[in-house]
Amino acid sequence: MKGIIRNFSINDPQTPLIQVSRLTKTYHDGAVPLDALHEIDLTVSPGEYIGVIGKSGAGKTTLINMLSGVDQISSGNVMVNGTMVQTLKEDQLALWRGLNVGVIYQSFNLLPMLNLRDNITLAMDFCGRYRRGKSEQKALDLLESVELKEHAYKPPAFISGGQKQRVAIARALANDPPLILADEPTGRLDSATSETIFQIFETLIRQGKTILMVSHDRALSRRVDRVIELADGQIVSDSGGRHDH
Repeated sequence: MKGIIRNFSINDPQTPLIQVSRLTKTYHDGAVPLDALHEIDLTVSPGEYIGVIGKSGAGKTTLINMLSGVDQISSGNVMVNGTMVQTLKEDQLALWRGLNVGVIYQSFNLLPMLNLRDNITLAMDFCGRYRRGKSEQKALDLLESVELKEHAYKPPAFISGGQKQRVAIARALANDPPLILADEPTGRLDSATSETIFQIFETLIRQGKTILMVSHDRALSRRVDRVIELADGQIVSDSGGRHDH
């Protein structure tokens, strides 16, 4: 278990941070089974900044859920940061995810009854990565990094949508995971606020994080180093790594 849950980062650019092979996710909600993803192959190296684009229903959010272990795969293999995700039990998954993957959603998903600082320390306390006093200071440092430290003791209802998304980014970084997955992170934000979010992501890339962001907006391709397009659950184009185009 220790080897599964410990927080570490693959720093060798030759060793993939994400290795997906023949990944299929089938839903059986209706009379006819539906492949949301069909035999996807994907390799992501440490430090890559990737945009996944495609229309609604293309499989983008499903891919995020498979990489983060939020949903179970139907067949294939998903290896993230040295762990075969589909082999983890439910209780292992939550802890592994907390230490290795930061997920950012369009809807922010902040807890309304907690102030901003405590929204972040909750993620730390769950994983036991820091002592209580240390986690509180770390949370304040993260809020400072997204220029929201002065709002640390306010509940989410008292800040704007753009500020909430910056808190969500800080929370995703709570346990210093090597991988950030972002599902339409600017979908509810205006263009000026979206620019702020992109600038934060670019800073994180310079700090060595790996980011995979999904969007239906093709303009995303101008912001990232590599663009993958999904259609009907399959990769229809991949611009390759940052040195390949």
